[in-house]
Amino acid sequence: MDYYLDITILEDPEFTKPILMNALFSKLHRALVEVSQNDIGVSFPNASKKSLGDKLRLHSSKERLEQLEALPWRRGLGDFTVVTKVTQVPSINKFCLVKRVHVQSNVERLRRRAMKRHSFSYQEAVERIPKEVEKQLELPFVRIKSKSTGDQQFPLFIQQTLSEAKEDTVSFSKYGLSSTSTLPWF
Repeated sequence: MDYYLDITILEDPEFTKPILMNALFSKLHRALVEVSQNDIGVSFPNASKKSLGDKLRLHSSKERLEQLEALPWRRGLGDFTVVTKVTQVPSINKFCLVKRVHVQSNVERLRRRAMKRHSFSYQEAVERIPKEVEKQLELPFVRIKSKSTGDQQFPLFIQQTLSEAKEDTVSFSKYGLSSTSTLPWF
C-alpha cells in the first residue's frame, strides 16, 4: 500500500457530487471484480459524517494501480473527474480503517425474510422481530446496483476510523473496503 491515486469529482450543474460518487464507486467495484486480488483499498479523504465528499483515493502497489488504470473503467466520467498520477505515499504516522457497515434498518423486510426462511406466520415474525430491532445510521454511503441480485440498488454504508496503528495484513473486498486492513491517512 505504498502508492495511491486520487480521483476528485468536479462541480457540475446537472449532477450532484453524491450522484457522481455513486457512479464512480459502482464503476470501481466492477473494475475491482475484474482485476483486484484483494490488494486495492479505498479511502475518502474529504468525507464528513453524512457525505463521502468529493475525493476517492485508491491505495495499492504501483504496479496494481497502473494495471487498474489501464482498464477503461471510468468511461463516461472523464468530464466529471480529475485523476492524479500514481504517486508514492508520503511518510505518515496516521492510518485509517475503511469498512462496510451492515444495517438492519427495515423491520418489515426483516419480518418478510423470517417468514420466508422459517415459515413463520406474520404474527410469529412480529413477536420474534420487534420494532426496536430497526436501526438508523448516521454514516455516509454510496448507492450502488448489485449485479448478483438483478441490478437491485442498495446503500453501502461506509465507516472510516482513524488509527495510530498500522495493520500489515492486506485483505480488501471487491469494494476496496476492509474490516482489518488499515490504509495510510494523509
